[in-house]
Parts: sequence; structure tokens; C-alpha cells
Amino acid sequence: MPVPGPDDVVLAVEAVAVSRAETAFRAGDPPLARLATGLRRPRNRVLGGDVGGRVVAVGERVIRVQRGDRVVAQTGIAMGGYARHVRVPAASVVPVPDGVGTHEAVALVEGGSTALPFLRDHAHVRPGTRLLVHGAAGAVGAAAVQLAAHLGADVTGVCGPDHVALVRSLGAATVVDRTVTPVERVRGTFDVVLDAVGASSFRRCRHLLAPRGLYLTTVPSAGILVRTALRPLARGRTAAIAFTGLRPAADKASDAVHLLGLAADGAVRGVVDRTWPLEEAAAAHAYVDAGHKAGAVLLLP
Repeated sequence: MPVPGPDDVVLAVEAVAVSRAETAFRAGDPPLARLATGLRRPRNRVLGGDVGGRVVAVGERVIRVQRGDRVVAQTGIAMGGYARHVRVPAASVVPVPDGVGTHEAVALVEGGSTALPFLRDHAHVRPGTRLLVHGAAGAVGAAAVQLAAHLGADVTGVCGPDHVALVRSLGAATVVDRTVTPVERVRGTFDVVLDAVGASSFRRCRHLLAPRGLYLTTVPSAGILVRTALRPLARGRTAAIAFTGLRPAADKASDAVHLLGLAADGAVRGVVDRTWPLEEAAAAHAYVDAGHKAGAVLLLP
């Protein structure tokens, strides 16, 4: 078991998310991801950025949590969560409220920690915002639908046929089966299009945007990086990406507190698709790579 530093805690991991970002890190695809994960080989051989479990050891300067506390933590670019025990900075640890399961908490924090900054800080979603979420059944998309509906937005969710009922239950006013109507052919005009799976592009979705509408994507490309840099100078319809996983640990922890508070109040919930034993991580990655999951996929050590 790892030994905590003065400002660290050690968790006995009960669940760790298998995110689309992590499967991209493993594959080094898209190539731009290698700037963060290693150009020739992975910088960190053990993946796992969103973990939940119980505190089993604390550093001498840690006072916020104690042994036995049920918590979630985000390890950031350091990863390391695919393990039975993981050492993390105490600043990244957030208690899980009573009434919220650890698996649900990990699922919500995985997707919500991306969806919340996109909606709040970049889209500035408020009551009446017309929002289209592409990939509305995935971890990020499911969180985005719920959070936007909670904020009073008019949400349209685009997903596969097996997930239409789920996305509607999460708060989408309109749900579109992408096998019947591709996202580019959806009717209507939107203030924001959030491509939570990076399956489309600004060019292909531009006609869906209001005159000053915003296209947001979670997947980097050369084009979207240029558009993000030029956005302050742009007029009319714009596009951007945000690297939410690179934010300071304190900001991510604050958002996790907010998300779990909403879950405790019954306003949102974590969606878990399937779980695998830690030893079957390869099978879990293959399932995520297939692109048909609903919510989060978890590994259980």
C-alpha cells in the first residue's frame, strides 16, 4: 500500500471510471492527445482519473478527512486509479454525502466535471437557453442534459436508439434518435451545441446555431484549437474547446462538491452503464471504444 506524504491521503479504491479520455490516452488518438500523454509512449502507465473509495491513511498535515471516510478524488493527468490503493493529494478529495452511492458518485463526477464547466463557464447556460447535446447518453452528455435542465435550459438530446428513454428521463425536452436523424439534420436553432463525443464539427453544425451561437466540443483537433484561440476576435457563430481536466485541483474539487450536493438533493444522478473487475480493464476499454455506452463504465478492484 502507498505511504501518504504530509498532504496526501491513501484510498482503498472501490470504483474507478473508464472514460473516453482514458481510452484516447491509451491509444494515443487523436494524435494531439499525445502532447499531454506522451509523444512516443505513455507518460503514466496506470490509468484512472476518477476514483471513489474509503480513506485508509492520511498525511500528518491532513485535517479535512479521516480514516474511514467515503470519498471521491480526481487524480488528474497523474492518473493511477486502476489500482486497489491510490495515493492522492488531500486537496483533491471530496466526501460523498449520505444517500449517494460510491459508484453513482464516481459516475457523476466523471461526466459532471467536464459538463459543468462547459455549460457554466463557456456556454453560460441560463433559463431559456436552447441547448443541443450530441452524445447525450454518455457520461458527459448525461451529466450535461441533467445540469442544463436543472438550470432551466430547453434541452435537445441526440443519442442512439437504445438510449432515447434514458435521455428523456434525464430531463431532455426533445430526444432525437441519431440513426433516424443525424445531428446535422436536426430541426431547430440553438444557442449552444455541445458535442460531448466529438463526432461532428463546427462546420457541419454551424447551420444549427443562432446568429451568435456557440459550438463546443470535448475532443481536440487543430481546427478547434485555432477557433478557440480566435474566439475573442470572432463575430457571429463561434466554436471552442475547454480542457477541463487541466484545471486546478481546488476548482475541480469545488465542482465535485457542487455536483454531489445536487445528487444528494435529488436534482441529478450518476448513470452507471456496466461494471467490470479491475482485472478485466481491457474488456471495459473495448466496450467504451465501441461508442455505445450509457453513462459511466466502472472498474471494481
